[in-house]
Amino acid sequence: MLRIPVCMHNVEEAKIYRPSAWAAHGMDIEGQDYRACQNYGPLYKR
Repeated sequence: MLRIPVCMHNVEEAKIYRPSAWAAHGMDIEGQDYRACQNYGPLYKR
């Protein structure tokens, strides 16, 4: 399973949950998504 940035999901903005840890990845919400995914990597590895 891949982690993809929240901004790429087909979910309404009001229903998006971003963990508080995302705040450590900058001020720009969309940028936080990309940096968090890069930092945490895939959820499951083969």
